Amino acid sequence: MAELRWNPLLKTWTMVASNRQQRPNMPKDWCPFCPGSGRVPDNYDVYKYDNDFPALTQSPGQPDVDGNDLYKVAQNYGKCEVILYSPEHTKTLPELEVSHIYKLVNLWTERFAELSKDEKIKYIFEFENRGEEVGVTMPHPHGQIYGYSFVPLKVKVELDSCKEYYKEHNECMICRMNREEKDFEKRVIYENESFIAYIPFFTDYPYGVFIVSKSHKGNFTEFTDKEKWDLADILKKVTGAFDTLFERLFPYMMCIHQTPVNCEEYKDSADYYHFHIEFYPPLRDANKIKYYASSEMGAWAACNTLAVEQTSEQLREALRKFLDKIGG
Repeated sequence: MAELRWNPLLKTWTMVASNRQQRPNMPKDWCPFCPGSGRVPDNYDVYKYDNDFPALTQSPGQPDVDGNDLYKVAQNYGKCEVILYSPEHTKTLPELEVSHIYKLVNLWTERFAELSKDEKIKYIFEFENRGEEVGVTMPHPHGQIYGYSFVPLKVKVELDSCKEYYKEHNECMICRMNREEKDFEKRVIYENESFIAYIPFFTDYPYGVFIVSKSHKGNFTEFTDKEKWDLADILKKVTGAFDTLFERLFPYMMCIHQTPVNCEEYKDSADYYHFHIEFYPPLRDANKIKYYASSEMGAWAACNTLAVEQTSEQLREALRKFLDKIGG
């Protein structure tokens, strides 16, 4: 079965993709993303790979069920891609050189621009799942891109909140957040000329860092070359701090939030929405999980188990250790 099913309670679509049941766990003796597998080039730095088990496709069939005015159905139109970070099977993002991560930023930019040409795609979501704790079955360093035919609910809530704030205050809410965090200082982890990383006042994960552009930009295609280099720099340092914090591979979900595309409802989103990356790391200690349980999932009422002013200091210290280790 493959279709979109409308959730009338939340006013959003649920993707149905039974083909994803067939996704394999990591094979014991080979990796499809490693050179020599026959699935990828023998030589590459970063690479776009069409997902073998996509939830969305640009050539969808008809829905397998009938809908009505309450239970609407639609084709699962869209695009799912895998973004390979490196040909080296055991490399992690902070182990890559900044010059290599810069190539990754350029690939993200290229894919955003290409997918936005499809007028049926309304939102391009670039993300990474990292670690077994968040369900990763392929450890080869990679992220993904989903091109949706709709604006996903959580992003929609952010967009609507930012639009309302802009109308009331004539400024971008996220620009204001940057100023608040910069002035307070204690939640800031790192900054360079173009980006600032902090654990925001309100986040629901103890180490839930945001990386935010300092200039008011909506998506990758608006960045200068200098900003792309600075994004590569801050990505290396934040993820390096994560891995140094508990001296272990630090699981996370990295979610890149950008302006919608081809979307009449948010055609003016460049005025009030602002590029940022949200990290959702499930650890609250070296071997303790902060579960997104009933209150969080069922009521969307988050409960953070640690004060972010405390965890920010821990991450800053981890970053100092990481920089000492790499001589940065």
